[in-house]
Amino acid sequence: MGRGRAKAKQTKVARQLKYYTPDTDLSALERELHRDTSSPVREPARVTEPDEYDDYGKWASGER
Repeated sequence: MGRGRAKAKQTKVARQLKYYTPDTDLSALERELHRDTSSPVREPARVTEPDEYDDYGKWASGER
């Protein structure tokens, strides 16, 4: 019992999602797709401090 109100809400939300058409910024999409790929992609900085799993990694690789 009491499912009718919840189901009506779900139906309403599903209908809004189905028929909602947001404005698309096509120029931003074009800039993203055609960005300069010759520039190097920055990699995240490596963590140099040891963590709690370093000992396991040494043990698993046989370095002990």
